[in-house]
Amino acid sequence: MKEAKNFKKLSPAKLTWRLNPEKIPFESSNQCKAYEGIIGQKQALKSIQTGLEIKSLGYNIFITGMVGTGRTTTIKQLLEKLDKGEKTPDDIIYVNNFKNQDEPTLITLPAGKGKAFKEAMTLLIEMLKVNIPELLKSQYYSEKRESIIEAQQKKQKDILDRFEEEAAREGFSVIQVQMGMFIKPDLIPVIEGKPISFQKIEALVREKKFDEAKLKDLKKKYEELTDKLEETFKILRETDDKTRQMLMEWDAEAISPMIKGAVKEIQANFPDKKISLYLSDVGQNLISNLEKFKGQKQEPQEREMTADLFLIYQVNLLIDNSDTQGAPVVMETNPNYFNLFGSIEATVNRMGLWQTDFTKIKAGSLLKANGGYLVINALDALVEPGVWPTLKRTLKNQKLEIQNPSFIYLVSTSSLKPQPIDLDIKTVMIGDAYIYNLLYYQDQDFKKIFKIKAEFDSEIKRGENTIYEYTTFIKKICDQDKLNHFERDGVASLIEYGTRIAGKQSKVTTRFNILANIIREASYWAKKEKKTSVNRIHVLKAIKERFERASLIEDKIQELIDDGTIMIDTKGSVVGQVNGLSVYMLGEIAFGKPTRITASTAMGRAGVINIEREADMSGRTHNKGVLILGGYLRGKYAQNKPFSLSASLAFEQSYSGVDGDSASSTEVYAIMSSLSKIPLRQDIAVTGSLNQKGEIQPIGGVNEKIEGFFKVCKAKGITGTQGVIIPHQNVQNLMLNEEVVKEVEEGSFHIYPVKTIDEGIEILTGIKAGKKLKDSTFEKDTINYLVDKELTRLAKSWKTFALDKKDE
Repeated sequence: MKEAKNFKKLSPAKLTWRLNPEKIPFESSNQCKAYEGIIGQKQALKSIQTGLEIKSLGYNIFITGMVGTGRTTTIKQLLEKLDKGEKTPDDIIYVNNFKNQDEPTLITLPAGKGKAFKEAMTLLIEMLKVNIPELLKSQYYSEKRESIIEAQQKKQKDILDRFEEEAAREGFSVIQVQMGMFIKPDLIPVIEGKPISFQKIEALVREKKFDEAKLKDLKKKYEELTDKLEETFKILRETDDKTRQMLMEWDAEAISPMIKGAVKEIQANFPDKKISLYLSDVGQNLISNLEKFKGQKQEPQEREMTADLFLIYQVNLLIDNSDTQGAPVVMETNPNYFNLFGSIEATVNRMGLWQTDFTKIKAGSLLKANGGYLVINALDALVEPGVWPTLKRTLKNQKLEIQNPSFIYLVSTSSLKPQPIDLDIKTVMIGDAYIYNLLYYQDQDFKKIFKIKAEFDSEIKRGENTIYEYTTFIKKICDQDKLNHFERDGVASLIEYGTRIAGKQSKVTTRFNILANIIREASYWAKKEKKTSVNRIHVLKAIKERFERASLIEDKIQELIDDGTIMIDTKGSVVGQVNGLSVYMLGEIAFGKPTRITASTAMGRAGVINIEREADMSGRTHNKGVLILGGYLRGKYAQNKPFSLSASLAFEQSYSGVDGDSASSTEVYAIMSSLSKIPLRQDIAVTGSLNQKGEIQPIGGVNEKIEGFFKVCKAKGITGTQGVIIPHQNVQNLMLNEEVVKEVEEGSFHIYPVKTIDEGIEILTGIKAGKKLKDSTFEKDTINYLVDKELTRLAKSWKTFALDKKDE
């Protein structure tokens, strides 16, 4: 066999990136200014600025990006820095509609005027409640009132006296007869100066003591006088009504100047058409309901009972911008229906019925942000019942109707229909790319009302300016949380960790929530050691502790590998068996572990059988990878013969499903080993995707995979020959921990970057892969030669078998 030698290995310098602490322009993070801006995100900032400056309909902003990239902080800072010279929005009030109380009247006033108007109306009623009763007790008022009453009573007495005189002439007297709860006037005959009822007179007639003709005459007169009595009392009632009317007119004449004067004074202070119309209605209603002001000197308990009498004159100051400077900015952290759109509160009265009025209309965040900016989280808004449809309708029509949703109360609790409010608002939603795409493609209105998309990147290119900004960010967190400040090597180690999270040596992460946590925890460990500053050791300790807090699953898997339950070899060679590498994503951490991949080959026409797929445990990406490797094998070895192969691939001891194509090159090595009968090294693990040309393609999680296999090798014993084969494109992604780098420096562990399958198979077997010749064969005594030879044998065997079956 032709031996393969001099495999390319990575030097320790390429396994990670280290920042020289001397490049940090400060000896301590305490010497720089705290960073107040946004690190990176130039394009996102440009998009947001565009959205904020375009005032046309629909130019609301949707911000996407990973959590912790500064989306909320950025928009908050930008909005806080907006020109405070922008117009302060108007106050919004609701007042009673005296013509239709179910439709409260909407009035907008310049900022601060709403509060003043509310106070003016309160003072008006309080003044009238004091002054009107005082006027009613005045001599001027009382004398005129008593004169009206006396004059009318005299008229009534004269009318009654004239009737009584007529009745007396006809021999009758007016009496009061009790009829149940009521007293009714009636007539009774007077005989010999004494009133006698008709029943007694009839008895006297029967006894022949009274003339029957006189009785008939009396009854006739009684009927005539009764008609006159009714007419008289009708006149008396009309006189009573006239008296009341005259008293009311006198009340109005005496009190209306006070009311009209007070109302005109308010009108002069608030020259607004709607205010003027409203105050006219108020004045008319007050004059028509002066009885409300009588008897205002009451005990506190009695005052509470009559408080509702003056409710209709109150002002519901829905939005008060008296203390607002420029456009308001509202960050709504709980965007449920009521918090966003407002509500109409209701109470249950003594009858058990819901009741409400215009004073119970409450504003939500949309109204509070009217004339300015509203910021909400997209997911929070979408999961709240009724919020998204109402928000769309409101932003599209630029009108807000405050109503309680029926889906919450099941029945309507309010008969109010407040007049809709015109909106002028810029809405900013914060979400991720998945939510944005879902809404964009599934909701036709979304693209009309959110025309600006701002994407926050999770990584940025590293440069000198970035190092400076990271240092000032550390300063900011330390100052905010009163933490120990960082020494140069501590700053350098945090930037290195930012590079590790970014997954590329030339970049750093913008997920500053993770970095902020490391800063806090590193300071904690420094304080535990009674240090006044944070150095590299403390940062590495914080990173290690953060990982170990969530490493239970990894520890359990490692334990199963250590005791042999999960079978992994880290030395020796085996035919058709290779160590693949998988990454486990568990919340905030990720770790890699080796997985045994095996291949079994035989004569047949099934091609490459993916056992995981047959067991419904394979994802779509993995299925694609297996199909690609089948295409690679056919393209390379089946140009001059049929591909008469049945090869089965399995991830041994895998029971939870497999996805991704990073093991496709590993699976090819296993098949080639099975066909060539050449064993593969078990002290080397493999990762890498494959295309149909046999080229190795980059994969994700390269650091976790290498460190995962290293940990297994360390547990089973470092031999000095162990290592990992990775795609050459992933060299730029390496940010390995210090322990792995140290072992590579000592020559005890090795990282092999490869570009093709041929390079990888040579490392795993120690035998040359072999070039393809013009006749579609391969160089002798090479791996490809042995694979091709076996496939030729299988093809001939299949042909012989097929002919024998035909002869039968």
